[in-house]
Amino acid sequence: MTAARQVTPDEAQRLREAVADAVMQTPAELAARLETDADASLTLVDSARVAAEEASRLLRESIDGARAAGHSWGAIGELLGVSKQAAQQRFGSPSAPPVETGARRILSPVTAFDEMAALEIEGRHGWHSVDYGTLHHVLEKSDVQWEHRRAVWGAVNRAHLERDGWQVIGSGWFPWSYWARPTGMPALPAE
Repeated sequence: MTAARQVTPDEAQRLREAVADAVMQTPAELAARLETDADASLTLVDSARVAAEEASRLLRESIDGARAAGHSWGAIGELLGVSKQAAQQRFGSPSAPPVETGARRILSPVTAFDEMAALEIEGRHGWHSVDYGTLHHVLEKSDVQWEHRRAVWGAVNRAHLERDGWQVIGSGWFPWSYWARPTGMPALPAE
């Protein structure tokens, strides 16, 4: 696979402006304070640091998501302007999926394109996701069936989902958040 699309120069400019606006608006009144308060410049440094840390986290999670979707290190390196080896060395994960136990197992390999169908099948048999990473989900066994949901980051109302019995899985994995809930129906026997 090759890099399908890069953001256009206009889109890149809008992203830069949005990040700069966010840095300048948090905390409130920072832009106005810069004119008269010397300490505001240190607040600006701290705000920019938080934005840079978040951008770095989003980049790493986006790369994990691209790998989970089946994209090569070469395609990712091309987008980053580095070799595939440099991309893999910087962003590759040296850790293996967790070890399986009697009540836990690893669903792997799964991608963004097939993981929800696989989780649906596993959920009918009482397995539910409790954690996930690149190309895998960690499943736990229970006596009831489970359903799973994946949503685009920020596109879901967390309070609404929790009110409906959904439980968030992990802390989120940009650009996805994962959810599970028991159905109350007995788990199907193993096939």
